[in-house]
Amino acid sequence: MNILFTICGRAGSKGIKNKNIRDFAGKKLPYYTISAIDLFLKQDRPEGRMDIVVNSDSPELLGMMEQNPLRTVDTIVRGPELSGDAVGKVDVIHDCLVKMEERKGYRYDMVVDLDITSPLRTVKDIRELIRVHHEKRPDVTTSVTTARRNPYFNQLKATGHGYKKVIDSAYTARQQAPEIFDMNASLYAYSPEFLRTGKGVLDGYCECIQMYDTGILDLDHENDFELMEVIASYLFSHNEAFREVYDNI
Repeated sequence: MNILFTICGRAGSKGIKNKNIRDFAGKKLPYYTISAIDLFLKQDRPEGRMDIVVNSDSPELLGMMEQNPLRTVDTIVRGPELSGDAVGKVDVIHDCLVKMEERKGYRYDMVVDLDITSPLRTVKDIRELIRVHHEKRPDVTTSVTTARRNPYFNQLKATGHGYKKVIDSAYTARQQAPEIFDMNASLYAYSPEFLRTGKGVLDGYCECIQMYDTGILDLDHENDFELMEVIASYLFSHNEAFREVYDNI
């Protein structure tokens, strides 16, 4: 099985300045992603061709990733047509697939995308994502956590006269409501055929894997970054699966 690992990051950031090239808990933020891939490849030794490509319009990020101490990576300089705020990440991942197949001269069976701003992932997470995607053959497999709020029970929306449940229901306990999950945007596995259709992430058959509940936060503001560093410090001290990714850098 041939797998393409994609790492995509734009230059700059509106909420947190240059977050993709920041230090996180004393080490370069994007190196956590390289470290997790490196450990997976060392521990599982999957058969087939395994390539890593970094796609960015940031010379600083591309240079940093080319100099990473763990794995040789390919790089793609992102064109201006894929650099705007309105461009979906799936379009960038498809661009990676097309250009890497042209560059390498062979086809991929799976594309695995890892978000730079989700450093708290484990080798087990990557392993489970690939296993589920390989065995169930969906269009997309993504990572989720159990939602802390449920639209059938304790989420509200504004109406013309007060507030009401997001989804009308007669449930009197959260346990009665359908189980709801939050996409945490950490890991995605794509079928190359699905990427070539140009459809959106959830427009096809989707499967999920569950990750550690508090391991991922949306990094939109400086305090989000600081809070995730606090969480990381705890996990690195108390959980070997997270610690090994940190120690491997």
